[in-house]
Amino acid sequence: MGEAKQILLVEEDPTLREITAFRLELLGYVVESRGSAEEALLAIQEGLPDAVVVGHYLPDIDGMELIDRLSNDLRTGDVPVMMLSPNAELDDVQRAFNAGADDYLVVPFDPIVLEQKLLRLTSTTA
Repeated sequence: MGEAKQILLVEEDPTLREITAFRLELLGYVVESRGSAEEALLAIQEGLPDAVVVGHYLPDIDGMELIDRLSNDLRTGDVPVMMLSPNAELDDVQRAFNAGADDYLVVPFDPIVLEQKLLRLTSTTA
């Protein structure tokens, strides 16, 4: 079996961040959790993850803006990104994809759906 995939989880809510990280670790991922976009960008400077999971309402910048920055940066443009959001409206989903998200998951989420989505995202990375 190959090396565990690295996930950068960027979520403002400490409880959701902890629960999501725990679920991902149970699935065999190595998870690095951050509570803000600034912290996430610093973590990315230290090494690229296999995927990034971004919460919608970060304290410093909107999650959509972070996704836009990651998708338009030459270094991080190929890293798959999934947005976690409480918004299920089509407009919000479309905005996330337009910003560069590769997938979208509505919170609260089914852990099996999270697993399926991340498996698909990380299986496309080398």
